[in-house]
Amino acid sequence: MNPIAVLGLDCRFPGAPDPGAYWDLLAAGADGVGPRPASRRVGDTRRASGPAARPDGGFIDDADAFDHAFFGIGRAEAAAMDPQQRLLLQTAWRALEDAGVNPRDLAGSGTGIYVGAMADDWSRLRLADDAAITPRTGTGAGRAILANRLSYQLDLRGPSLTVDSACSSALIAVHLAMGALLSGECDIALACGVNLVMSDVLDEIYGQSGLAAPDGRCKPFGAQANGIGRAEGVGAVVLQRLAGAREAGRPVRALLLGSAVNQDGRSNGIMAPSRRAQREVIQAACRRAGVEPQRIGWVEAHGTGTPVGDLIEARALGDVYGGLRPEPCAISSVKGNIGHAEGAAGIAGLIKAVLALEHRLVPPVRTAGGEHPGLDLAAHGLRLLTEPLPLPEGEMLAAVSSFGMGGSNAHVVLSSAPRPTAPPVPEDRDAEDGEHPGVFTLTAPNAEALRRNLVVQARSLAARAQEPVTPLCWTSNLTRTGMAYRIAIPAEDTAGLAAALDAAAEAGEGVPEPPEPPVVAFLYTGQGAQYPGMTSRLYRESPLYRRHLDEASLALEPHLGGSITELLLGRDERVHRTGWTQPAVFAVQYALAGYLEELGVRPGAVLGHSIGEFAAAVTAGALGLEDAAALVAARGTAMEALPEGGGMLAVRAHPDDLREVLAGEPLVGLGAANGAAASVLSGDLTAIGRIREQLGARGVGCTPLKVSHAFHSVLMDPVLPGFRTTADRITAGEPRLPFFSTVRGGLLAGRPLDADYWCEHITGTVRFADAAAALLGSGVTHLVELGPKPVLLPLARRLPGGSALPGISVVRDAQSGALTAAEAAAALYTAGVDIRWERLYRPEDQVHARLAPQSFDTTARFWHEPPRPAAAPAGEPGSPVLSLVRADSGPRAPEHDGGGLAEAVRETVAGITGAEEGTLRDDDRFYDDLGFDSVMFMELKYRLEEAVPALGELSIPEMMSSLVSVTTLIGYLREQLARVPA
Repeated sequence: MNPIAVLGLDCRFPGAPDPGAYWDLLAAGADGVGPRPASRRVGDTRRASGPAARPDGGFIDDADAFDHAFFGIGRAEAAAMDPQQRLLLQTAWRALEDAGVNPRDLAGSGTGIYVGAMADDWSRLRLADDAAITPRTGTGAGRAILANRLSYQLDLRGPSLTVDSACSSALIAVHLAMGALLSGECDIALACGVNLVMSDVLDEIYGQSGLAAPDGRCKPFGAQANGIGRAEGVGAVVLQRLAGAREAGRPVRALLLGSAVNQDGRSNGIMAPSRRAQREVIQAACRRAGVEPQRIGWVEAHGTGTPVGDLIEARALGDVYGGLRPEPCAISSVKGNIGHAEGAAGIAGLIKAVLALEHRLVPPVRTAGGEHPGLDLAAHGLRLLTEPLPLPEGEMLAAVSSFGMGGSNAHVVLSSAPRPTAPPVPEDRDAEDGEHPGVFTLTAPNAEALRRNLVVQARSLAARAQEPVTPLCWTSNLTRTGMAYRIAIPAEDTAGLAAALDAAAEAGEGVPEPPEPPVVAFLYTGQGAQYPGMTSRLYRESPLYRRHLDEASLALEPHLGGSITELLLGRDERVHRTGWTQPAVFAVQYALAGYLEELGVRPGAVLGHSIGEFAAAVTAGALGLEDAAALVAARGTAMEALPEGGGMLAVRAHPDDLREVLAGEPLVGLGAANGAAASVLSGDLTAIGRIREQLGARGVGCTPLKVSHAFHSVLMDPVLPGFRTTADRITAGEPRLPFFSTVRGGLLAGRPLDADYWCEHITGTVRFADAAAALLGSGVTHLVELGPKPVLLPLARRLPGGSALPGISVVRDAQSGALTAAEAAAALYTAGVDIRWERLYRPEDQVHARLAPQSFDTTARFWHEPPRPAAAPAGEPGSPVLSLVRADSGPRAPEHDGGGLAEAVRETVAGITGAEEGTLRDDDRFYDDLGFDSVMFMELKYRLEEAVPALGELSIPEMMSSLVSVTTLIGYLREQLARVPA
């Protein structure tokens, strides 16, 4: 047995716009049957009056609504599409998201599409009038295109076919999808069913055949059963082999264990069901599933409510499931709740069965008058579920039947989903860690769609406030990314996330994806930002950061004789001693850079302040970790060994204004130039005291810095000989990223970071302002500071152009942990970085959670209207039109009138694209802006020939070469008219 996993599903049935509402309707024993809407009468041709003419039925709401922009489909094309295509597109998309699959990620894959459908009303309506036929008619109508449309729009390369076996179409589509998965023909498959009622043709057939229920309601196995009540619906399930689903970590709703399909053959009439054939298909399905029939807990039967059909089905079920069991086998049928969905009936039953297994409850059958006494179910080992049936824990088996009017039968055996195996929790996990924060992502084609979905998610999550937040965030990262407008919201609990989503919707937050990826610069903080326990919370909460800090600590340990990790976690005050400070700052920066790079943040440039240049050099590829660790440890140890006595003074003045005072003090120099009014002097402590007095007398602000030594001054000269010995042993390389040197004050190009550079680095001025100014002018778009707290970002903002660039800190203070890091990831994602979300979460947090389904726009409506009266104005064909978009040929322009020609071209193009009045521009490009394809091109050709007869038959190659923009097409046609003899 090779089980097939049901990963996800979506549906719309009468009275139930989504799976949640469907379950609520079933569990309540309610029904979605009601009067036939006026929109379902557009194709009525036979029954004119009387209650029996248009009986009640199960009809879905908003069948004419379609979010064409979401799928990149023009209005005119959407209007020409069979509404069943539109319903399938939206349902399949939501089913994939429910399965933990981003539909965009399947593009180019061998995913299979199997659609069950029997209704063809749209084709009959569209083909009934010759004047309504356009090149789009071929792709807008016809059952074959139902599956092909899904494959085309989602760019799926696997099997793609529509199955029409009448009422068993959808379940046979499931059977074929299972077979394709088991044979390896595809890895993922969507099995769908769809049915829309747009005319009374089938009502008439049912009526004349004695199959129609006068009140339009199915009463399966009921005492008052008297025929079929028609229904609409659409459903989709996402299927994958269980082994593949487990390997990919995808959710599993239920397992399909086996299926079978057969045919009645020559029975008592082609429309008469066969007990023998039904019995055999059930036996075959059980055999393929490896299941003894008595293990089946209940059967979701076909159960149409026709007396003969119910009787034959009950006998066939009793033949297989009625014997050798302690209690009768329960049977039910969803048709009592929604009606007979015909081509979609099988998927309605299957989805009901999956939901019942999940909820551990089988809803009662809705029928009239109780069990039909003529069925005598108990005598055949069956019982009708008139009360809810609770299901015990553990594996539970069920079966679904679907039988076609022409004798094609299908049966599927399924079981409850296996209990998911929780990812192992590392043994070193701190018991106080609690819930881990995450980032909830949402994208949409436009700002309004983003706001709409923010509202939907906020409402859904507010009702689930007790659920852990990370699975919700993880699922959103998998399934709700990739569209033009995006938002990312960090959260540490679900209640807070719901509130943040609601606030974001209210404020209209969210940004369009930038046209170009951001250019991110990493800034590495210098010495002085350290504090005991820095990043220790992030270390505890983030396995990713922990791994990189441990790596740096291990590289430094041979040179230090101790562990940086232990120093930080122990909140050791030695972090302020230079010999430990510099290695600790380096380790933190190395770990933060590694953390971001594994998240997918690739720096476009780096800049380090003083000791920060070592981590920057590693990121830039100029130093390896081992060499950098040796240099940093040697540098810090040597500096700490110097006698104390030096000092540093922060001065609010430009370096040029300090030349005079420095000229008289050879033991003091410019240690750092951080900005126009941010200089640091370094040198002999007594000399610095004299300078401070002079500057104070001039009103220049000065602040002594708490340091152990006069860094970046001549007092560091004794360090150089010993340090050079170490530096000479390293493998020096040139930076492979733009490296903005604070030693040289600008971009360092064509020079290795060798011993000479690192020795100059010790005694030279830190020219941050010059280097940062060069960086800001290089085209970077975002600044990210890596260090124990933000120091360089405020300095950069004071430089010209610095305030215009967003600045992001991964660590802000001693309380910064995984939430602060998640906030940085969210900001970078919003900026346009494609974050590798799987790196952000702990393994045990990467669990799928069901999110509220995609909320599509319902403002655009497309439906069919009856033909216009025969007395329509001249020039307009009395043919069916589309209710929001009419692709008219446009006025017939005077044959040689250039202005009339241009207007005819514009109106013809607008009619084909469905462009609203005034939105079409002459510089619009046919392919890039208007989305033209070959079908639209041919339609344009024929309509122009009809609108301007003087053009004659246009040359396809010549016309194609002119199809750059509306302007170029008008120019080409004018040239053609100019050649026409007067």
